[in-house]
Amino acid sequence: MSDDRRQQVEHGRTTLGIELGSTRIKAVLVDEDLRPIASGSHEWENEYVDGRWTYPLVAVETGVRAAYADLVADVERQFGVRPTTFRAAGVSAMMHGYLAFDEDGELLVPFRTWRNTSTGPAAERLSDALDFNVPQRWSIAHLVQAVLDEEPHVAQLAGITTLAGYVHRMLTGQDVLGVGDASGMFPIESGPVDSAPGEPGRRDYDVGMLATTQDLLGERVPDLRALLPDVLVAGEDAGALTAEGAAWLDPTGTLQPGVAFCPPEGDAGTGMVATNAVAPRTGNVSVGTSIFAMVVLERALSTPHEELDVVTTPTGDAVAMVHCNNGASEIAAWARVFGRFAEAAGERAGTTAPSIDDVYATLLAEAADADPDAGGLLSFNYLAGEPVTGVEDGRPLLLRTPGARFTLGNLVRSEVHGAFATLAIGMEVLHGEHVAVDRMTAHGGLFRTPGAPQRLLAAALRVPVALEETAGEGGAWGIAVLAAYLEHTDRSLADFLADTVFGGDAVHVAEPDQRDVEGFQDYLGRYRAALPVQDVAAAATRTGAPTDQGEPTDPDVSADQGEPTDGAEPRLPAEQTAATDQKEPTR
Repeated sequence: MSDDRRQQVEHGRTTLGIELGSTRIKAVLVDEDLRPIASGSHEWENEYVDGRWTYPLVAVETGVRAAYADLVADVERQFGVRPTTFRAAGVSAMMHGYLAFDEDGELLVPFRTWRNTSTGPAAERLSDALDFNVPQRWSIAHLVQAVLDEEPHVAQLAGITTLAGYVHRMLTGQDVLGVGDASGMFPIESGPVDSAPGEPGRRDYDVGMLATTQDLLGERVPDLRALLPDVLVAGEDAGALTAEGAAWLDPTGTLQPGVAFCPPEGDAGTGMVATNAVAPRTGNVSVGTSIFAMVVLERALSTPHEELDVVTTPTGDAVAMVHCNNGASEIAAWARVFGRFAEAAGERAGTTAPSIDDVYATLLAEAADADPDAGGLLSFNYLAGEPVTGVEDGRPLLLRTPGARFTLGNLVRSEVHGAFATLAIGMEVLHGEHVAVDRMTAHGGLFRTPGAPQRLLAAALRVPVALEETAGEGGAWGIAVLAAYLEHTDRSLADFLADTVFGGDAVHVAEPDQRDVEGFQDYLGRYRAALPVQDVAAAATRTGAPTDQGEPTDPDVSADQGEPTDGAEPRLPAEQTAATDQKEPTR
């Protein structure tokens, strides 16, 4: 097998996937059977600059290069050869946010990531005008907020894109996006999509909503559509690696131009691919720094819901997305505390400290046998604000009454329940819409430990939860699979995944246990009732510094973001005109 894979590398028959996550950039190389054979990564962190979370573009360039160089080093260690070309390649990254460029391709303001929640007025105006929920994270919300705040850079705008779109443009020179990533910039047209074999269905931004938004923006943004990247669906040609792109990715000069690229996608889309969840009635849950669930819809929702984003699969089918800003970070914090305790105890006893995987396994095994309702304990994982529950400034909290059963198992189960609670609240909206879900597939680091996390998620969501063996490979593998699909468009993406990619994989399914379901519902009732504690805790502990993964805690930070100093509400150009027309006559 190694010799065959060495030949695949030598002859350019492997496929490359690169994904830029919130804390790590990862590159994966897959063989002709779409199995990972090498990987590389680079750790990075966002920065808090002038009241906003950002990543400098120089960090994007150095980080992608470092991850690719690490991949190449892994290939050399295993196979004794450096890759010079690939069968195909693709780029994925965190969705949403705002990258604004002038006509010379120069960045006008620092990259504004999905973590920023400074676009509330814009998101509210857009949602009302479009009769469609536009979350604060979306690119159009950032653009409209910049207009509301009368930011000078708006006059110089020539284009906006996402992080995946930017990296793809650097590699290929093409200003395009996969439809899934584009659906986090601006709403995509609804209705059935023609994704017949051999003829990928075309998608574009919703024309009526473009016109409505253009009216709101007025002359400040003369041509909104011209600012947005072109939209492509899975299987469409998205350009090829240029000589400049090859040098940008691999300064050694080893990598050659000409590699075919698939449309760049967002992490939600690659998560759907990595979990075989692109067909109607399927869905997935991703648990990381944030946590989100995706359900592919059979029909349109009856009404907009602020708890739900409507985005798309990489082929353009509508998806309801419940996105929560806070995921497994608090569980990880507790694991580090207990890991250090075990290490310190081991030092005193002269024994070897357990690995972090062993720490997780021990803690989650305790949670599996704990009281179904966590014994009366209550945990909030809110390191950041949480729009789903209306919390603007979060605080991690562990609460218990004097009569609660404070055990290790209940503590850990409470933290796991707390990580899933906000997601469950958002998913209740889908239950109310009678959206059918046959099963959800889970992925993310928390599910590296089998058993309790999968079982407790099934109880929280009240649906079967599956784990695919390959789901742990993540978004870099997912975008590599989408790149490989360029040669398989004689079939639908759903059939390609089901028959070719996942056909032989083992699937582990956890059904909701009624005792766990009832225990979680008891927990969730206490969780809802205690939500006001978040506001009290935030007000009592504001320091003016940003939280670890959330927004600034200074209540006056909005003054730095263009809010009027006289207390007047900012208006879009169209609203200013309307307000002028409706003034009372002079008496």
